[in-house]
Amino acid sequence: MGNPVVPVVQYREEYIASFEQDYSLLKIGTVRETLIKGNQATFLVAGSGGASAVTRGSNGQIPYKTTSNTQYTATLVERHAPFEMTGFDIFANQGDQKRIMMKASQAVLHRDIDQTIIDVLDTATQTTGTAVTASLDLVAKARTILGNNEVDLTQEDKIFAVITPAFEAYMLQVKEFGSADYVEIKPFTGPPRRMRRWAGVNWMVHPNLTGGASSSESCYMWHSDALGHAANVAEMQVDAGYERKQQVSWTNATLYHGAVMLQNTGVVKMVHDGSAYVAS
Repeated sequence: MGNPVVPVVQYREEYIASFEQDYSLLKIGTVRETLIKGNQATFLVAGSGGASAVTRGSNGQIPYKTTSNTQYTATLVERHAPFEMTGFDIFANQGDQKRIMMKASQAVLHRDIDQTIIDVLDTATQTTGTAVTASLDLVAKARTILGNNEVDLTQEDKIFAVITPAFEAYMLQVKEFGSADYVEIKPFTGPPRRMRRWAGVNWMVHPNLTGGASSSESCYMWHSDALGHAANVAEMQVDAGYERKQQVSWTNATLYHGAVMLQNTGVVKMVHDGSAYVAS
């Protein structure tokens, strides 16, 4: 008999990122405020209060009214995404573990930003009614609800929708939604956003909406002036270091942030039945 075969096992040095959402989709659809100091950001919503034009009264005087001024406060919460590994674990493991930890810290906080905004969206009280599958009619109904509330639908940079993968699957079967002839901004092109603009709405697909992959998915259409998001910095702070005494490498991303509903009339929940598009 000949010598036994001794196979060579090669380990790829460059790591492959796991499947997870590692960026924030939703903060672009909010009124954003950066704090220099403090733990609260107060947004002012002001307008005429629905007042009507007047004529002079019987006394010959013009009756004056006051404008509507309402304040809404977002309370910032301290959020961290820490990871650490011993020097031996970094030495023994495949791939650039320090880089992996840093990317993981950023991903955790990006998801936390979106979850904070989703939690606020979930407080919306206007809905399209009983859960149905996505269609042109459902989209038209949501837009109409906003229009009836005097939301300016011509402000296309400010009208957003966030939907589940199942909602998108149905919409891709709508000729006008799936065709480039009708889509003004295509996914991954134009401005730095992962969305398409169609029917005057900026559409985003999100994997973590409440009730996702069920018969009662919470999808939303809204005007960005309906939501506020505040943070201590424009971008999260990411730190990395090495503690020599314990020989531990670490990374941590930090952000103080919070979100608040500013105008409930500017948000519509599209209740969607996505149960037909789940893994069996």
